[in-house]
Amino acid sequence: MDARDQVSMNLEPRALDQVLARHGAQPQALLQILREVQDLLGWLPREALQQVAGALGLTLAQVQGVAGFYRFLYLRPVGAYRVLFSNNVTDRMLGSEALLLDLCRRLGVVPGQLSADGLVSVDKTSCTGLCDQGPALLINQRHVVTRLDAARVAEMAQLICARVPVAQWPAPWFEVQDNIRRAEVLLGDAAAPGAALAAALARGPQAMLAEIKRSNLRGRGGAGFATGLKWKLCRQAPGVEHVVVCNADEGEPGTFKDRVLLNRSTDAVLEGMTIAALVIGARRGLLYLRGEYRYLLEPLLATLQRRRDAHLLGTSILGRSGFDFDIAIHVGAGAYVCGEESALIESLEGKRGTPRIRPPFPVQQGYLGHPTIVNNVETFCAVTPIALRGGACWAAIGTPQSTGTKIHSVSGDCERPGVYEYPFGTAISRILQDCGARDTQAVQLGGPSGVCLSALEFDRRIAFEDLPTAGALMVFDRSRDMFEVARGFAHFFAHESCGFCTPCRVGTALVARRMDKLAAGQGSRDDLEVLIELDKLLHGGSHCGLGVSACNPLRDTILKFRPAYERRLKSPHFEPGFDLDAELSIARRMTGRDDPGAHLENLA
Repeated sequence: MDARDQVSMNLEPRALDQVLARHGAQPQALLQILREVQDLLGWLPREALQQVAGALGLTLAQVQGVAGFYRFLYLRPVGAYRVLFSNNVTDRMLGSEALLLDLCRRLGVVPGQLSADGLVSVDKTSCTGLCDQGPALLINQRHVVTRLDAARVAEMAQLICARVPVAQWPAPWFEVQDNIRRAEVLLGDAAAPGAALAAALARGPQAMLAEIKRSNLRGRGGAGFATGLKWKLCRQAPGVEHVVVCNADEGEPGTFKDRVLLNRSTDAVLEGMTIAALVIGARRGLLYLRGEYRYLLEPLLATLQRRRDAHLLGTSILGRSGFDFDIAIHVGAGAYVCGEESALIESLEGKRGTPRIRPPFPVQQGYLGHPTIVNNVETFCAVTPIALRGGACWAAIGTPQSTGTKIHSVSGDCERPGVYEYPFGTAISRILQDCGARDTQAVQLGGPSGVCLSALEFDRRIAFEDLPTAGALMVFDRSRDMFEVARGFAHFFAHESCGFCTPCRVGTALVARRMDKLAAGQGSRDDLEVLIELDKLLHGGSHCGLGVSACNPLRDTILKFRPAYERRLKSPHFEPGFDLDAELSIARRMTGRDDPGAHLENLA
């Protein structure tokens, strides 16, 4: 959406009909419909939500519930320019907070609020997947600006005040680099589109499944579940229709490898999905693209069409009668929890992204109740070399329990941030050496939900049997305060909790508040004990992995960087999070007392 007045409260019936027609007026397309309606109006007024509800046969409450769940859907005006600065720790380390305040000063707007003239709002958002070229920001969830500096911010303010459409801003601002620093099997020379698919067809579904199992390929999203077993379970599950889902909701802060694969290796990802469809007998594929990657949508759609034209998608793929499969793209709207596979399926069905209770598992009952496999972008990309060269070739790389290669998103205090591919079994120290890290005190591996490593652990190896990871590797040198790193992650989890279960909804907020108390110099050992108890509560009582892992950074930094906490402790005993004596000022005024005996510090 470019600069324009936002005055319309109702959709033109013809415009709504066009949006509905694109999605078959299906309730499961609600999120996509709301995104497109917002593109037309700039936000989602109640009247428009009522129109959508009526057209889809839903209640207004249902539609409002979905619209209120996602951060990139707005129930109030946000201006013709919605500017969202990435708030990941790596962006902050590069000065994003000062740049945000500078832009707000130039625009005369308060952070988080709409300007008086209704033109612009400036706020923060979670990691945008551009940590290797930050500071970065999103404009209207459609454009990204990378490598921000003071000069770009100053010119941006002028362009916004002049109401210049975003599409007419300087093209170099929107440049997103792949920054591939080390390539092996997945990031090396790509095979011709269709080659892996032809090899899979020549083998047949059962033999192709045997190759996947022989490769011992495990999911690259972090959990590491055996891909062959997942596909086998789905293939055997009863049901007329089976579904293939690609999880491209790369929301873990510090991770951006899937962004590179979707841009550079699009055919390999889509071909891996198509091979999966051959194996499990699916006719429908869905790629869930995170809302922050909306700018990749048009290139992805173009590749899908090119593959259809080449008979690599659609009906009778590569001339094989009965092999019919196609892929649709579903764009998210800003919800970290949708990276969890059952929450992702809920979102695909047009609902709030709340994780499901399992069992049943998606391979039994997934999208619209059909048996469904959900795999990561990198996992599908790995399927293509396995189809071409066989499972044994893949299994010969890495370790026996962790076969093949792993792609890492490296950012933070290093000379060469970017994407690095290594065989499993590679030591952290090797990656740090290759990326040009110096005087490193800590590495956050796997994002905030992963593990924080001290310098004593850099000889440990990337492998499911040692250090499993979804791919993020954030580097912190000795100038960084690891307490502040952990505090930022605590606020991230509190912000991203879906609110479904009380331990996570309340617990993450309490952790963030307690960390703020320590930061304000009002901490005590009692606060550390409370934080440890909250960790136990969240780990044992949360509904999904978000709450379970929310205190991982807290636990690791208390254990490995204790002095960062100790120097913030004001007393060994309980300290309130506010000034008790100041709170008594009202009572002193009412009683007319201000003598020494009316102040706490003078009481024995």
